[in-house]
Amino acid sequence: MQQMGIRARLKEDIASIYHRDPAANSAFEILTNYPGMQAIWLHRISHKLWCRNWRLSARLLSTFSRWATGVEIHPGARIGRRFFIDHGMGVVIGETAEIGDDVTLYHGVTLGGTSWNAGKRHPTLHNNVVVGAGAKILGPLEIGEGARVGSNSVVVKPVEPGNTVTGIPARTVISKAEREKEHRRTHLAKKYGFDAYAVSPDNPDPVASAIGSMLDHMHLIDARMSEICQALKEQGCSVEISQLPELNVTAFVDAEQEAADSRRKEHERFDPGI
Repeated sequence: MQQMGIRARLKEDIASIYHRDPAANSAFEILTNYPGMQAIWLHRISHKLWCRNWRLSARLLSTFSRWATGVEIHPGARIGRRFFIDHGMGVVIGETAEIGDDVTLYHGVTLGGTSWNAGKRHPTLHNNVVVGAGAKILGPLEIGEGARVGSNSVVVKPVEPGNTVTGIPARTVISKAEREKEHRRTHLAKKYGFDAYAVSPDNPDPVASAIGSMLDHMHLIDARMSEICQALKEQGCSVEISQLPELNVTAFVDAEQEAADSRRKEHERFDPGI
């Protein structure tokens, strides 16, 4: 790797930490006080030694890195760009683990194996995966792109791209389809001028849930109407599609906010000892 390449990679890593950690204040602070980043750069050196068959030197450097940073990364592990280990302490990454780009691990994460046999024994994390504190991913599993693993979960089965898993053993709690549906709701709500701050599947407010169902229905109608208009255009018909007007729902939003504040105050005044 050229010197300029090292400098560019270093800048890229610092920028990724700025993007993902609001506590970061300066580049100097990141270089001197982020053990996760220090462990990653020491691993890059030890990995080069490992690939050149200087196995003992690579293991000695990785052992020093574990002592200095609290992060244990086997020299054989393959790690992509902009990898971020937040806090760092207690992270263990096995020999045959593979990590894609823009992956984030929190403290106490283990990417471990379940077999004593040679060969692929550790997980593969694709791009943009986030693994919460204390989670254990065991075996030669694949964690799909954009997946999320909840804190203290134990993952023993592959995770589909975009899914969120939690628990022991880990189970899917939010699928990619549900996440896309929520994103579609938010986009459609903004399209009609409504701030869908409370429209989510885990919100107990029946009014917000009803609005969510209405937004889903409106999205379906919009999609069907677009298909009809496209079919008519292909038949030579002249179809004019005007821009949808924005609705003025400021009064509704203010009233809902006041109701939410009132419910919160009532909850705070409640005495559980009664």
